Amino acid sequence: MFTDDTLKGQTILITGGGSGLGLAMAKKFASLGSHIAICGRTEEKLQKAIKEISEAGHDSTEVRYYVADVRDYDRIEEMIGEIISDFGEMTGLINNAAGNFLAASEDLTPGGFKAVVDIVLHGSFNCTHVFGNYLIDQEKEGNILNMVTTYSEDTGSAFVLPSACGKAGVLAMTRSLAYEWATYGIRLNAIAPGPFPTKGAWERLVPDEKAEQQFLSKIPAGRYGDKEELANLATFLMSDMAPYITGECVIIDGGERLSAGQFNFIDKMAPREKLKDFFSLMQKKGGS
Repeated sequence: MFTDDTLKGQTILITGGGSGLGLAMAKKFASLGSHIAICGRTEEKLQKAIKEISEAGHDSTEVRYYVADVRDYDRIEEMIGEIISDFGEMTGLINNAAGNFLAASEDLTPGGFKAVVDIVLHGSFNCTHVFGNYLIDQEKEGNILNMVTTYSEDTGSAFVLPSACGKAGVLAMTRSLAYEWATYGIRLNAIAPGPFPTKGAWERLVPDEKAEQQFLSKIPAGRYGDKEELANLATFLMSDMAPYITGECVIIDGGERLSAGQFNFIDKMAPREKLKDFFSLMQKKGGS
């Protein structure tokens, strides 16, 4: 379906591009001719990712990283200015940076709720707002792709309330701006992945082997997603093959959403207090 010049001439920023699904998309885009910018908070992780992306790309593919926290609007403004200066332009944005953890909602602290919503919703707004204004001011067309979840609409999900709220806001932003900015030639779409095991997220969100089996039992396809599958979908939506698609949320989950509420099954695994002990241990592990 794709050729090695499918994304030629593009310069795409991927937030949280140093690992997981962000890195998978960056490598795929680079292999198809796009220049790549990635950002994140950990320079060592970004440096390692740059090597992998460069190896996947063409000789002409340029790859750079930028240390930035998407919650910091001023830094995002500065970073996008640096990207435009370094590459000459910026044509696409993937809002992939996120945070999540399991918690009984009655035990959430305001700080814990804010930490996730700030990254997911405010961070996506910050990058979208700065990039969108650049495109509008320069009278350029461009693409924005937002990573949401299968529980962003309709069902929500127990035990991940901050993520459910933040991702629902990102989806609303996607559809609102898809209409408002269509006049400028700016497309906005979203992808809602089901379970795609990645090291960092999986350690924070899957308590044990029993939970992993429960996840699998909820997926009619009988397997988890492969990162290459998601990268292929992202490529299509960011390419010239999809110029009439905007305001859409494409679900890629093997049918898992049909069972509703991705984490709802967890309350059937153990008594509430034992679950809370699980969540506490996982949060400590995720923060180590």
